[in-house]
Amino acid sequence: MQEIKKRRIVLASVLKPVDDTRMFEKLGLSLAEKYEVHTIGYPGTCLSEQTNVTFHSLPAFNRLSAARLWMPYKVLAKLLRLRPALVILTTHELLGIGVLYRVLTGAKIIYDIQENYYRNIRHTNSFPKLIRIILAAYVRIKEVLSSPFVSQFFLAEASYRHELNFIGSRNTVLENKLSASTGSLHSRRPFPNHGIHFIFTGTLAESTGIFIALDLVDQLYAADPSVKLTIIGYCARPQMLHQILQRIKNKSHINLVGGDHLVPHHQILTAIGQADMGIISYPPNPSTSGSVPTKLYEYLGSRLPVLLIDHEPWVSVCKPFDAAITFQPENFNANDFLNQITGKSFYTSPVTQVFWEDEKPRLFQAIESLGI
Repeated sequence: MQEIKKRRIVLASVLKPVDDTRMFEKLGLSLAEKYEVHTIGYPGTCLSEQTNVTFHSLPAFNRLSAARLWMPYKVLAKLLRLRPALVILTTHELLGIGVLYRVLTGAKIIYDIQENYYRNIRHTNSFPKLIRIILAAYVRIKEVLSSPFVSQFFLAEASYRHELNFIGSRNTVLENKLSASTGSLHSRRPFPNHGIHFIFTGTLAESTGIFIALDLVDQLYAADPSVKLTIIGYCARPQMLHQILQRIKNKSHINLVGGDHLVPHHQILTAIGQADMGIISYPPNPSTSGSVPTKLYEYLGSRLPVLLIDHEPWVSVCKPFDAAITFQPENFNANDFLNQITGKSFYTSPVTQVFWEDEKPRLFQAIESLGI
C-alpha cells in the first residue's frame, strides 16, 4: 500500500536560528507529528540529527550589515525550491517575500507574531530616537499592508489581540510556554538560607533588566558574600555587552555564559535546573508591559523560585503556586529580602498552565482550519 505523502510546511526566520526555541522546538517539532516540516533561519547552535525536522541554514551574517538585506531573497529562493503548502513567517522581515510567494504559488501564509515590533522599536534604545520613529512606522505599515494576504496570525501573547488592530479575527494565541519534554520537572532540593545561586537568562539588554539584576546582586553580595549569579544568554549589541563586562569585571561571584554568541536552549535549561532562584527584572516599558516573559514559564515549569519585579500581570501568574518574591528596584533592601526567604516554602501547589502541551491543540486546529 502506497504511503500517503505528508503536506509540507516551512517555518522561516532571518535572525532566529534554524533550531530556535519557538520556531523549531515548539512549533516545528509539534507540527512534525503530522506534517513534513522544514525550518529556514540563521545557522543553529547545536543542530541535532535525531529529529524529523529538516534544517536549511542561511549564510552567517552580521546583525547590522548589508548582507542581511539579501537574506529575504535567499529565503524566497529556498521556498520556491521546497514549494511548501504553508509558510509560517516568524519575523516581519519576511512579509514581503511571503506575500510574493503566495501570489506566485497560491500557498497559505501564517504570520507568527512573537513581538509587538512597533512598540519594541519605538520604546527601546536599539536605535537613535528619530530612526526609531521612522523604522517603527515602516514596520507597522508593512504589517498592515501585508495583512490581507495572511491566512492566519499566531500570537505569542494574548495581549496582542488588543494591541494589534490589523489582525482581525484570524488569530490564534500560542504562548511561549515551556515544553514539558525539555523542562526540569523533578523535585528541587530545599531552598538555601545563604549562598543563594541566582540566575539571569535570555536576551541581555537594558530593556530586559540586566543592569537592574546586577544592582540587586551587588546589594545581596554586600549583605551575604556567599551569593552567586550566573548570567546566561546572548547580547546582540557589542556596546551593551561591553557595559555588562565592565560591570562584572573582577567579580568572581558572577559568571557570564554566552554574551557574544547564542547559547543552546538545552544548556540554558540545565543552568536553570542548577540554580536556586531566577531573576526577572524588566524595567517598566510599553514594549513588555502586556507580555509574559518566556523565561517566567521556564522558571515556573522548572519549579525555580523567582525574584520578580512587582508587575501585577506577572505576579498574578506566579501567585497560585507561591513561586515568587516581588521587589521594587528603588526600594529593594537586601537584608529584608534575605530575612524574608528564611524558612519560606515555594511551590506549595502543583504547577499548571505553563507548558507548551496546553497550546498544541490550538496549533493543530488552526493549521487544519486552513485545509492543510
